[in-house]
Amino acid sequence: MSELYPSIAQCAVLATALKVLLWPAYKSTDFEVHRNWLAITHSLPVQKWYYEKTSEWTLDYPPFFAYFEWTLSQFAKYADAAMLQVQNLGYDSWETVYFQRATVIVTELVLVYALHLYVKSAPQSSKRTSHAAALSILLSPGLLIIDHIHFQYNGFLYGILVLSIVLALKRSGLLLSGIIFAALLCFKHIYLYLAPAYFVYLLRAYCLGEKSIFRFQFTNCIKLGAGIVAVFALAFAPFVYWGQMDQLLSRLFPFSRGLCHAYWAPNVWAMYSFSDRVLIYVAPYLKLPVNRDAVNSVTRGLVGDTSFAVLPDIPPRMTFILTLAAQALPLIKLFFQPTWDNFVGALTLCGYASFLFGWHVHEKAILLVIIPFSLLALKDRRYLGAFRPLAVSGHVSLFPLLFTAQEFPIKTVYTIFWLVGFLFAFDNLAPA
Repeated sequence: MSELYPSIAQCAVLATALKVLLWPAYKSTDFEVHRNWLAITHSLPVQKWYYEKTSEWTLDYPPFFAYFEWTLSQFAKYADAAMLQVQNLGYDSWETVYFQRATVIVTELVLVYALHLYVKSAPQSSKRTSHAAALSILLSPGLLIIDHIHFQYNGFLYGILVLSIVLALKRSGLLLSGIIFAALLCFKHIYLYLAPAYFVYLLRAYCLGEKSIFRFQFTNCIKLGAGIVAVFALAFAPFVYWGQMDQLLSRLFPFSRGLCHAYWAPNVWAMYSFSDRVLIYVAPYLKLPVNRDAVNSVTRGLVGDTSFAVLPDIPPRMTFILTLAAQALPLIKLFFQPTWDNFVGALTLCGYASFLFGWHVHEKAILLVIIPFSLLALKDRRYLGAFRPLAVSGHVSLFPLLFTAQEFPIKTVYTIFWLVGFLFAFDNLAPA
């Protein structure tokens, strides 16, 4: 790599310095969520993890993430044992803040390694473009805002995703790619949005063969199936044995939370909800019936089940059907042309379809679109043309997560510098 371009490791060190400076910054309720999960997994037997409800922030991630929290709790007791008491709701001593902030940075090394492997695996002719794409992900303002200020562990999880995508570059890595993605689903089930692309790509490129769909690779199917079953068994078998799967699934898929998240993700249902709010005022003039019980529903941004005052209510099944319909075209193309570029494109579009039409979509899910797309943005000018508005609107849509005055300069200045720097670099590096 030319000396004009800093290495992934060098950028990671500089980024870490900035992230440490942000430790005293605003933190959302997600900080308490993860502190509570540390306490639950450390203080209670596994059988009680998905039943504990002292806090409103109950454990609602799959078992691997619960084990991850348990692992962190083994170190947390040396920082401040009080953070591991279930009854200590809202506990945020400086030791607790420093510990939790530090764990986000340390676990993000998975992303650093995955991006290093991505650049290393790229052909010599595309080293510069791969390096630029990798740096754009590593220094993403989305990850800075969500993980290192707002507070979550997305860098760690996206590191697993990128690692799986990179392994899929070569046929020899397809088996491990599928197994790693299965493990990712057992960490956080939001990645189910991307599962159709993985299913089609692994079926076509690993189980059926690249040249003909009639060349069934029986041995490969057995290896892939056994690997995936083993991963899910490791995660869920104890809860099946204890007869707790209904309880666990009710935590993972709480459909009662409503169509829209409290802070609307900028998707189809946000526009649908906005239209409903407008129609409340227009309805008397148009002689439209209004459901008065629904006037103060979640369409005003409150937490709870969603009811619309004028427009028809949307059941979960409809969002599922619309999402699959929107995913169908890229999946069909991927099936007949199982290349890595088409695979990453299908991942991007599956994530986008789920973001636009899914049930109770969080605003943070836009990273499911931006991060895979970053790996393709420099492949073609047409991709870059679509990436630019997505990068701008997607990152700006995260700004309301940080609503305190002191964080305003951080989120705006950092995002502007990232957009100007990387979009300018992408424009220069993308093939003519």
